[in-house]
Amino acid sequence: MRKTFNIAIIASTDRALQLATTICEALPEAAIFTTRAQESADVTQILSIAAFLDDNFHAYTSFVFIGALGICVRSIAPFIQDKKVDPAIVNLDDHGYFVQPVLSGHLGGANTLARQIARTLGAQAVITTSSDLQDIWALDTLGQQNGWKTSASVPMNTIISIFVNNKKVALLLDIKDEGTERMIQTKPGFVDIFFKKTDIKLDDYALLIAVTYRHYNESIPVLHYHPAALHVGIGCSRDIGSEELEVSVLAQLAQYGLAPQAVKSIASIDVKHDEVAIIALAEKWKVPFHTYTADQLNTQTVANPSEVVMDKLGVHSVSEASSLLASGNHAWLLEKQKIGLPSGKKHTIAVALDTSLERRAQVAIVGAGPGDAALIAVRGKELLQAADLILYAGSLVPEELTHFAKTGAVVQNSAGMTLEEQVQLMEKHYALGHLIVRLQSGDPSIYGAIQEQMTIFDEKGMDYFIVPGISSFQAAAAVLQSEFTIPEVVQSIILTRGEGNTPLPENEKLEDMARHRATMCIFLSATIAKSVQAQLLVHYPPETPVAVLYRVTWKDEKVFTGELKDLAAIIRSNKLTRTALIIVGTAIGARKNRSHLYNPTWRHIFRN
Repeated sequence: MRKTFNIAIIASTDRALQLATTICEALPEAAIFTTRAQESADVTQILSIAAFLDDNFHAYTSFVFIGALGICVRSIAPFIQDKKVDPAIVNLDDHGYFVQPVLSGHLGGANTLARQIARTLGAQAVITTSSDLQDIWALDTLGQQNGWKTSASVPMNTIISIFVNNKKVALLLDIKDEGTERMIQTKPGFVDIFFKKTDIKLDDYALLIAVTYRHYNESIPVLHYHPAALHVGIGCSRDIGSEELEVSVLAQLAQYGLAPQAVKSIASIDVKHDEVAIIALAEKWKVPFHTYTADQLNTQTVANPSEVVMDKLGVHSVSEASSLLASGNHAWLLEKQKIGLPSGKKHTIAVALDTSLERRAQVAIVGAGPGDAALIAVRGKELLQAADLILYAGSLVPEELTHFAKTGAVVQNSAGMTLEEQVQLMEKHYALGHLIVRLQSGDPSIYGAIQEQMTIFDEKGMDYFIVPGISSFQAAAAVLQSEFTIPEVVQSIILTRGEGNTPLPENEKLEDMARHRATMCIFLSATIAKSVQAQLLVHYPPETPVAVLYRVTWKDEKVFTGELKDLAAIIRSNKLTRTALIIVGTAIGARKNRSHLYNPTWRHIFRN
């Protein structure tokens, strides 16, 4: 099958052909074309650049010219139409020094392609777009990047001019998704973030940017980004007119300030599956049309039940119930409206917000990592920066991690609080719609004691999620410069603890686990080191390597190594009691065995 290429590289010199080959190794979707005589099967010879472009200017999404910039400009001049349809054009000198977007920098992706080629060659990308140079949002492509529809109250060039000149901008976030979270993390200094329209003093700003399901008419320029967020439930008379239904639905959305660009789906009862007007509306708006059975609709508690509809269709509600089912929500932005039309036909409409985009309170259980604040996951750091309340156990989590907190956030050490007191504090913030971070040491899944917390969250109906962290056993492997799985020696890692005040399950006794002679990572057991050593020696040889790591990656980290027969003595002589991790196994410091991954006869990567 012939491969389809999205990028055409036009090389004018021998040096250019060498660079083109290097670029193709990084961009396998690219094809090379040249006017020079060629015998290579990977390069296509063309009679002239002009003739090639005449046939192919819109056949490729991007063109990379390697040679003089003047040749590039003169070659593309006859074909340029509009930045919305023109392909991306990039020019690179044949020494590989400078890569410059020539056409369609933002919308066509030429800026991105230029940076990618520059990274591949170690060249300099020459970017002249103001937003790129300032490292601020590119407003003309931001919506497309995040899957949002864009509308503006004034020409986009006017809005971009306000923005790149760093006038004061209010950013209103009516929804929450990955795109809005990125905006929070990357906002320029001249942008202020708001979550409620009523909190904005518009006279203080030159521009309002709203990521919203609403439409705002204001005294200052407004740039709307509309995510697919609204589920419109419709009930209607049979054979209602398509045009009058659309006009009426649009009028209802406008009356209540809801944006038709933000509609994600239309929903109704299954007997309306062939209703021409609803089907036509869904097709025109390019959204799915969902239908539900009477039994499904009757599972929903609605605000405005109708006995008339119950008599006719066997349900108390069509519009309200179907919008809830489609959205996953339990409330409406617009409760049922009953509209009579000039034709005598009637319809109802209700609108609910997609629950996944609702900006609501959440609890994030975040793995803090082993100790070093730099080892927290990027997602964990972002949540700490956005949190309204941070709870952390000071004896297990470094206080430095809380320095990521934003101004005004509440940060409390939970070490002196009971679980009930912690939950009461979280409930208080949850009721205010806040983001709450419960910072756990290491990774929450390993001795994190989060089950008790999640049980309470479930009982109270509190929304929560977990962000993993680096465990201390992983940090220990890094500190010991060891791989805990060695080919043909040890292929398993056991994470466990000794039996102290908390009994072990009958089939997980330490002595039984030692039978495997795996790499064993033993938590919470420094105070019973003598017992641990005795149980391990039943199956491990006395000279088995052992390491004890105290507060691994913390500023006062200490690492002790030796042999298993000396484990208890190591712990006793160094007065280790808490926050010490014991590692046992032949993998500690091993270097001899070679993985099949690097066997010269093994082929695991294939190129097309």
